[in-house]
Parts: sequence; C-alpha cells; structure tokens
Amino acid sequence: MIKKIIIALSLLPCFCIAQSDTKMVVMQMQNGKIYFDNAYSLNVSLKKDELFNRAANWLKGAFQYPDKSIDVTDSKKGEVAGTGVFKIITSEAGHYYWLKFTVNIVVHNATYELKLHDFYEKPIEPGISNEYSKIEYRWWDYRQGKPWSPEDKPLFEGMSKDLNEMMASLQAAMSK
Repeated sequence: MIKKIIIALSLLPCFCIAQSDTKMVVMQMQNGKIYFDNAYSLNVSLKKDELFNRAANWLKGAFQYPDKSIDVTDSKKGEVAGTGVFKIITSEAGHYYWLKFTVNIVVHNATYELKLHDFYEKPIEPGISNEYSKIEYRWWDYRQGKPWSPEDKPLFEGMSKDLNEMMASLQAAMSK
C-alpha cells in the first residue's frame, strides 16, 4: 500500500507539468464562427473622405501574399472591402498554412468599423489536400481539446498574433 502511495506521489509532478501549457487562444466569435467586429472612435476632426482614403491605402498595402484583393471601394457608403491573406508557419519542418479571410472597413466621420469574417485555411504540407476549407470545424475541435494535428496550436496562435498586429496596423494608419 505504501509503495502505491509513493509511486502515485512521484508521478504527480508529471501530471502538473503536462498541464503547464494551458494558455488559451482567444478569438472573437459570432454564432460559433470566428468573426471580428470592432468599432473605433478617432479624433472628431477626421472626416469620412479622409478616413476612406486612409482605409483604402491601408488595405492596398496590408497583405504581401497572393490572393489578396480589394473588392469594394464605395466612397459614398464609406466602405472598403477585400480579401486578406496571411502565411502562418506551423512547424520547423517548413509546414505552413495560408489563412484567407474577408476584410470589411466602413468609415464615418471620426469613426470606423472593422469586420473580419469568412476565414479559410489551406495547409501546405506533404500528404494533405492543399485546398482551402472553412476553419470553423478545426477551431471548434481545437477549443474542445481535440486538435486535428500538433500544428493546430501554432496555427491558431499565429492567427491570433497576425490578426492583432493587423488590427493595430490599421488603427495606427487611421489615427495618424
């Protein structure tokens, strides 16, 4: 009996260490899907036309990868929309994912709203179909503790990091 207790106590630190990496990846969601919808207030002297030009210029240079686009530029509505693309490296073996999503910016006097939605991922690694697919199922399983692969954690951490940096970049461009 004492041997069992000693063995159990000696294994206890292993269980604690295994759970030391519990950092959660946080994504904004709507209806179970990754969906960012942020509104920003700016200097009251900034007018819609100036903010529209800033948003359009920002979107032109925000993404350096293929498949990026600007699909809508409607100055009357104050809307700039397109496709954003990130390359997220997920392993030292060189595996990576393309992350593609819709970017929608609507400007008003002294404010703008940013919406990011319709996220797709495309794995680039041997033995996997290299097609774009919606990321929601993978994200759902990851949040439930059932990742599809060891690369899910770096994928979602990289996604969170890149999206936060992108939003900060837009905020800097809009408020200068």
